[in-house]
Order: sequence, then structure tokens, then C-alpha cells
Amino acid sequence: MNRVFIIPLGVIFLFTAGVLSALFFRLSPEEIITALASEETRFALRLSLITSVFSTFLALLLGVPTGYLLARTNFPGKAILDTFLDLPLVITPLIAGVGLLFLFGRNMLGGALGEWGIHILFTPLGAVLAQSFVATPIVMRSSRAAFERVGHRYEWAAATMGLRPYQIFFRISLPLAKQGILAGTVLGWTRAIGEFGATLMVAGAIRFKTETLPMAVYLNISSGEMGTALSCAWVLMATGFLLLLALRWIGHVPSPEISSLR
Repeated sequence: MNRVFIIPLGVIFLFTAGVLSALFFRLSPEEIITALASEETRFALRLSLITSVFSTFLALLLGVPTGYLLARTNFPGKAILDTFLDLPLVITPLIAGVGLLFLFGRNMLGGALGEWGIHILFTPLGAVLAQSFVATPIVMRSSRAAFERVGHRYEWAAATMGLRPYQIFFRISLPLAKQGILAGTVLGWTRAIGEFGATLMVAGAIRFKTETLPMAVYLNISSGEMGTALSCAWVLMATGFLLLLALRWIGHVPSPEISSLR
């Protein structure tokens, strides 16, 4: 019986391997080395890491408290709000980018922010906001699930000992849920570093200014520089693969705090 299920597994593996092989064997080793050593590739990698780290930090800042609130409270309209907060997960990134473009344009928030010297559109800051828009719901959902797995009993016990709500959150709830939050953080970071559609609309594709790795792939394919484009694509895929490996490792690490409390 198990042999039957090997067939779809083999098809998926061969399909994936075929796509990656087609990308890899399109280039010679000399082209790969030259492209990876180019200033453009190094700039794109550096900008991708910087913007994705900042956007993931912003996603944590917003997503973890929201996930905790949704896990611990009930209020009228919660189901509707809960569904509404999931919209960034299902909106096409290009459409999300158009919405962000209008929101931070001169006729809306862009005009007021410009008076303070803050410019969002076609800057690395725009890339951070676009990546945050798609990463925050992932962190929020993972955080909520982590807090729900922890349950209420440890918090109730801490409350009977006189701890205040913020002390309970930082000393009890957050440490117990850290494994799930960390997994959501890695998944959100993976999503942020590979974000293309929304970033293209908000930050643009400007060489050596807003050129993240996905933008470098897009720009170099458009100009016929397949060596640099595919090399950037491989760097992006390798980064994503390592982050997903980290995510699997986090999922298999037992939580010592919960084990000891039980």
C-alpha cells in the first residue's frame, strides 16, 4: 500500500528538482562566480537582509501583542475582525502594493509625512513597509496559536501570586509561547525576504537604491542579464531553504518551560 504513495512523492520531487536543475544548468560556473561577486548582487543581498530584518521586527512588534489579545479575549465582532486581519494573506501582493502606493501617495499620508521629511515611496523604507504588510499576519497567526497552546492556567496561577498583567505577559506567557513565536518569526522573515509584488509597487525597482534580491532578478531578466538574474535567484532560494530548515528545527525542539511546569 505504501508503494502507491511513493508515486506522487516521486512526481513532486522530480518536478521540483527539474525546475531547479533547469535554473542551475543554464549557467556556467564562471558566470555564476562572476555574478555572485558583482557589486549589484552584493548590494541586493545586503538590502534584502536589512529590509527583511526591519520588516520582521515590525511584524513582531505588531503581531505578537495582537495574537495575544485575540487568544485571550472575546468581544463582539471578533470573528469579523479576525477574518479582516487575514486579508493580507489572500490579497494578491501586486494589488496590496497598489493600495500601499495610494495610501502613501501625496493625496493621502504621503503629503503629511513629506512635511516631516519622511518619504515612503520609492525608498528602502517603502520596501520595509511592503514586506511588513505581508509578514505581520503570519507572525500574528503563529503567535496566537502559540498563546492558545499555552492555555490560561499558568497565567491564572501567576495572577493569584500578585503579578500584574504586563508582568504575566513578559514573565509567563511570552516565555512559554516563544517556540511558536520564533517559528512564526522565521516564516514571516522568509516571506518578507522573498516579497516582490507589493515591494515593486511601493519601493520600485531602482538599481542600487531599492534593489532587493527579487528586484535584482526582475531587473536583470528585463535587461537580458541572465547570469546575474539567476545567480540572485539562487541566493534567494538558498536563503529561503536555510530559513525553512531553521523552521523545521524549531518545530522539533521541545519547550523546556512547558515540560517543567507540567
